[in-house]
Amino acid sequence: MQVDGESPLFVISVAAELAGMHPQTLRQYDRMGLVSPKRTAGKSRRYSMRDVAQLREIQQLSSEGVSLEGIRRILDLENEVTDLRQRVRELERALADEMLNRPGRRVFAAGAHGEVVSLKAGTRVRRENAVVVWRPLDRS
Repeated sequence: MQVDGESPLFVISVAAELAGMHPQTLRQYDRMGLVSPKRTAGKSRRYSMRDVAQLREIQQLSSEGVSLEGIRRILDLENEVTDLRQRVRELERALADEMLNRPGRRVFAAGAHGEVVSLKAGTRVRRENAVVVWRPLDRS
């Protein structure tokens, strides 16, 4: 089993001690949806290091006078940012892999008449040197 910040490791009494809270407070936060630990097959709560860090953050924000609803909103936004950063990293890796592994990468340019022209990487566009002279029609 690989252990990371998301691994459900701690029973409620240990998580409460690590967070400096009473176990009943953790149960209340679970009911409110502020911190939702994983559950075992027997429905016992198991807290991860990330859960404990969030509990500490809740305690800090609460001591600064932030309401529980405000804390919920802050945690939701922080979790969303974390998820989005992870998604960006995944997309950057996929893009880098695609750019490195794509045979015959292509570049696109605008043709003389506005059409899209596909070129091989490293190829330059040949420009025409034709000159167009325009004069208004003499309508006399």
